Amino acid sequence: MTTDNSQKAQPSPALKRLEKLVGTWTIAGRTLDSDVDNIKGRVVINWLAGGFFLEQRGEMEFMGTRIESLEIVYYDPTADIFPSTVYASMGGTPLPYSWDVRDNAVTHSGYGATFTGNFSDDGHTLTGGWRPDGSTDAESNVAYDVVMTRVG
Repeated sequence: MTTDNSQKAQPSPALKRLEKLVGTWTIAGRTLDSDVDNIKGRVVINWLAGGFFLEQRGEMEFMGTRIESLEIVYYDPTADIFPSTVYASMGGTPLPYSWDVRDNAVTHSGYGATFTGNFSDDGHTLTGGWRPDGSTDAESNVAYDVVMTRVG
């Protein structure tokens, strides 16, 4: 990235790996102990002006609790990952997360859990699950599976 006056700064080409996430998605899923879907929501993911940051705004009904969130994602070239910060209606502390997208595989981790999933070949479905990593108590991180479907 160049910041002198002769050339405008450009986003890292690595950010193109996140392009598959851009759009409006519905979310449906269930905790592993449930026979019916008890998770539903909607996520809108867009580039912020300039293309350096990805914004994710979400609303979800999670086991009867409504959650709203804003997440900002950027690229860290030293680690070749996409750190992010989540601002959620569940508390007043921003939460650090990270993303990685490689071909159709997606990893999203933070706050004691990791999501692993895969895009369908047409890129319109992302299927996967969140699993606790053991660093927090089980009540804070319930394991669940979701299907995200692109609707826009």
